[in-house]
Amino acid sequence: MKAFVIDNYKSPVHAAEMPVPVAGPHDVLVKVVAASVNPLDTLVRNGQFKQVLRYRFPLILGHDVAGIVTEVGSAVTEFAIGDEVYSRPRDLRIGTFAEFIAIDASDVAHKPSNLTFEEAAAVPLVALAAWQILVEKGHVGPGSKVLVHAGAGGLGSTVIQLAKYLGAHVATTAGTHSTELVTSLGADVVVDYTTTDFTDVLSDYDLAIDAVGGDNLLKTLTVLKPGGLALGVTGPPDAGFAKQLGAPALFAIVFSLLSRKVRKQAKKHGVDYSFFFMQADGPQLCNLARLYENGNLRPVIDTTYPFAQTVEAINYVDAGKTSGGKVVIAHN
Repeated sequence: MKAFVIDNYKSPVHAAEMPVPVAGPHDVLVKVVAASVNPLDTLVRNGQFKQVLRYRFPLILGHDVAGIVTEVGSAVTEFAIGDEVYSRPRDLRIGTFAEFIAIDASDVAHKPSNLTFEEAAAVPLVALAAWQILVEKGHVGPGSKVLVHAGAGGLGSTVIQLAKYLGAHVATTAGTHSTELVTSLGADVVVDYTTTDFTDVLSDYDLAIDAVGGDNLLKTLTVLKPGGLALGVTGPPDAGFAKQLGAPALFAIVFSLLSRKVRKQAKKHGVDYSFFFMQADGPQLCNLARLYENGNLRPVIDTTYPFAQTVEAINYVDAGKTSGGKVVIAHN
């Protein structure tokens, strides 16, 4: 089958012929109809997590997929050949930039019935991340105040919608050209980062999600109320990340050192900081599918590329050219 791979960390993405994966007893083999690009693809390609996620090369990239089940493992009972599904495959089993992928059935859910394959492929990673951030980590509910940076992005656009569904007051930062989009998604307060410093207009937030990092993360700590939580999705990693991945104790120490500066500042302001790294979860995708089917959530798509132009799609995201939502790769 055709796939897009890297031969080593930081090497170029290129097309290659790869064997069709074999579905194990707990797997489903999925014919990929669409996939989507995430910043996580570049983080993996650059070796950001190579100490704790031991990928083998050549490595097929891609963390989101929508497609059709073509084979089911002997122990799988919840899916059948021909089912339309979507998934964010678990770490170490990624590889959606290909014609087929074998996925653990527990990471798979039936595709929302009202979404096209292209729309569904834009959903899994960001929807799971939004749910795990807001519900599991942030315990967001009616009256909660949530700040999400980069609200026009794939994750931000989903967080805005889900936070509003949960009853929260939502603020976001966005560029001038994106203010209309994030407002349409439900944001109560939109801060144009090209003209306004968000710290001048925001305060007393319960939860903040930062995908920018650096000084922006440190500034974000100042707009939280005492006891508030800042979640960093691009780093720095902390000891909890090592524990989540089951890494040796040494990594907990290393990651703790990497996040020392931000944790020290968080303590100074009486707030908490945690690194967030989402987990694959088929049952959660099943629940999220209902929210899409009921119209509570909608996918936001920036651009669609044909499968043959997967490298161009990745480069488009890496260059920061997206104006809102996800970049999708479609098999025609």
